[in-house]
Amino acid sequence: MQIKAELAGNLWKIVVREGQQVRADETLMILESMKMEIPVNATGAGRVAKIHVKEGQTVQEGQLLIEVE
Repeated sequence: MQIKAELAGNLWKIVVREGQQVRADETLMILESMKMEIPVNATGAGRVAKIHVKEGQTVQEGQLLIEVE
């Protein structure tokens, strides 16, 4: 499954690493937008296959952030 940004902002923190098993609704990373921290959660359980962004990077709405298989 592909996890995409729901809004534009700065990628404040990546909580998981590639190869890590995650549960549904587990926080994968945290975006900062308009001085608010917005968690990006897994939509289902699986393994983190690829992280497409780096901490501190600005992301756009709809941008691919992470892939979970």
